[in-house]
Amino acid sequence: MITFLICLALLITAYFTYGKFLERIIGVKDNTEVPSKVSYDGVDYIPLPRWKIFLIQLLNIAGLGPIFGAILGAAYGPVAFLWITLGGIFMGAMHDFLSGYMSLKNNGCSLHQLANLYLGKNTKLMMSLFTGLLMIMVGAVFMSQPAVLINNLIHFENPFFTKVAIDNSAGIYTNGLLIILACIFVYYIVATILPIDKIIGNLYPVFGILLLIMALGMLYALFFEGYGAKIPELTTLQNMNASNLPIFPMLFTTIACGALSGFHATQSPLMARCISNEKQARGIFYGAMISESIIALVWAAIGMAFWGSVQGLNGAIAQYNGSAALLVTTIANSTLGKTLAALVTLGIIACAITSGDTAFRSARLIFSDLLKISQTKSMNRIMVALPVFILSLIIILLLPFQTMWSYFAWLNQTLAVFTLWTITAWLHYNNRLMNVSAIPAVFMTFVCSSYIFISPLMFGMQNRNLALIFGAVLTLIIMILFIYKIRMDNKSKNLSLRAGMTIALKNARDAYVMK
Repeated sequence: MITFLICLALLITAYFTYGKFLERIIGVKDNTEVPSKVSYDGVDYIPLPRWKIFLIQLLNIAGLGPIFGAILGAAYGPVAFLWITLGGIFMGAMHDFLSGYMSLKNNGCSLHQLANLYLGKNTKLMMSLFTGLLMIMVGAVFMSQPAVLINNLIHFENPFFTKVAIDNSAGIYTNGLLIILACIFVYYIVATILPIDKIIGNLYPVFGILLLIMALGMLYALFFEGYGAKIPELTTLQNMNASNLPIFPMLFTTIACGALSGFHATQSPLMARCISNEKQARGIFYGAMISESIIALVWAAIGMAFWGSVQGLNGAIAQYNGSAALLVTTIANSTLGKTLAALVTLGIIACAITSGDTAFRSARLIFSDLLKISQTKSMNRIMVALPVFILSLIIILLLPFQTMWSYFAWLNQTLAVFTLWTITAWLHYNNRLMNVSAIPAVFMTFVCSSYIFISPLMFGMQNRNLALIFGAVLTLIIMILFIYKIRMDNKSKNLSLRAGMTIALKNARDAYVMK
């Protein structure tokens, strides 16, 4: 319990300390000339109240990651607390804050547009396709799992609803589950196409209440149901994962949204287009990520405590075939009773659905930017969104959940790598302290590069030392390419400066001659 409380205190303190430090570094000002006013369009660029923007941002980013990922990551032991806390403070919250503010200062540009500005056209194209694929994967995961949770919550008894409609390698789908999936699908279409204030702005306060109930319910279980005393302390960095997967890099991708998530950088521009003053940025972006890290910390703790130990959690994961949805449902029903457990489950569903709808909205904006299709007309929005939804349904019906989740996790953290390097280039361009993002960028590049060679879903190398060497070499190559890009930009900047000075001197000389 002591480790948990210390980590909780560090996360809360960081908002007022490190968050304020970052605010000074990037030079946040009391400026109201922001995208929501300069580029108002009534659809995506629209001012919203500060509390609503924070709530939407939190719900956008707090999907299943800080819940499912935290529980699965807790199987590695109390070392998960360390990654959630330090990762959340120095990587995740910094990543969200600076990427959001970077978008704010560039008229609400999306992530791939920012990459084009600071890393070049080639990076933009690669990042756009990469981000679009991630958004589709996020939408697929956050469409299928809420459907499973709702299906478990309802407990259909009518034979029609329990009849198996689809049974393949992706799983078993009953008629009831397909109907629920169809309802979520319809909601996603409406939320993706309509202006942001029509659906998201009005429904999110309700979802926010459910999220609050979920968090308070789990805290109640920890402090008043005796589970707090069962939380293991961080006395060793020993790997306790029963699958014998190494802590590095697997833990750092398993727990993504609770510590660091590239997906968040795709959501931040949506809220950067709704902010009314630059001073709101720290509370909305840094604050929302710290809140999400706290949610992840709570679920990691209850995951280890509920089954009595980390070994017990590993046994439960094996028993439920890695289904985090069943783990969550079991915890809620056993600790809180049916009524409160149902509300907690609804809070989890709200997290997933609200991240899913904004993922599809982001995908629409990304592909519309690439295809140069205006989004002011409803028909244009439908034309861009429809293929995205169809592809996500194909993924749901063909891929098992664990496969979807694993690829989603790696794509998510790799996108964070792109974002961190973009932030570093932006800081360099504005003569700001680069180390706050450069160090996390190098670390996460090594994580994602090593994952390629170690993960069983990719190369799956048995010689892990050699795999780490390959990961380090790939990281070094990326660092060299980044340094080369920065130096070329410096030369271009110097040449432009010299050209400007030459023109200014010539104009001054001509003016003097005319006199």
